[in-house]
This record gives sequence, structure tokens and C-alpha cells, in this order.
Amino acid sequence: MTTEGIEAVFMETHNWGKAAKFFQGLGYELEFATDHNSGQLRNGDSPTLFIAEIPADRQPQVQLVLKVADADAFRTGEGVELETPFEDTHFGTRMATVRDPDGRLWSLQAPAKSES
Repeated sequence: MTTEGIEAVFMETHNWGKAAKFFQGLGYELEFATDHNSGQLRNGDSPTLFIAEIPADRQPQVQLVLKVADADAFRTGEGVELETPFEDTHFGTRMATVRDPDGRLWSLQAPAKSES
């Protein structure tokens, strides 16, 4: 099993409120906000946009997140190695990373393991 396209864009900002307002001005709707200056927006059926505020002394980054239907069934194709294996996140998914030939990290996100 391989990836299923872009699931989300993870974006860091120095001002959560201004960033959220900016994207709302571009047609994104707020799906939820957290109590620690972050939240998720979406425009139609596009990938989600998750924005998190970071300290002013850090350079904001943008990360694309690729969708994986099942972390346990996921297998990389030729020339791709997992940089970090799938691990549970505090926000209810499982994430891993791969590194492309130019050195960029790509996040892979799968649903949490179902409790059987």
C-alpha cells in the first residue's frame, strides 16, 4: 500500500490569530481551534490546513502531510526508506517521515490503530 495524496498542510506561524484571519479571508473555514494557539481550517474538499503558533525566535516552516490509509499495511516503493517509523501522536493519528532525494522530510499520516 502506498500514499493516497496530500492530506494536510502543516504551517507554523508567529501569530495564530492573524494567520487564521488571513486564510479565512481566502475562503477557508475554521474547523476547530485549540487552547494553545493553533487550529485547523479547510476550503471545500481541499486538504486541511493546520496552523500552529511558534516562538518568535524560530523560523516558521511548512510541511506537506501525505495520507496513508493503514500504517500497518504501508510499504515504501523502490528508492524510499522510512526516516522515522509510524508512531502514535497526541492528536489521535499515527505519523512517520520519509526523506526525498533533496533532503526534505515528508510526513505520512495514518489513522490511529482501531481498538478491537
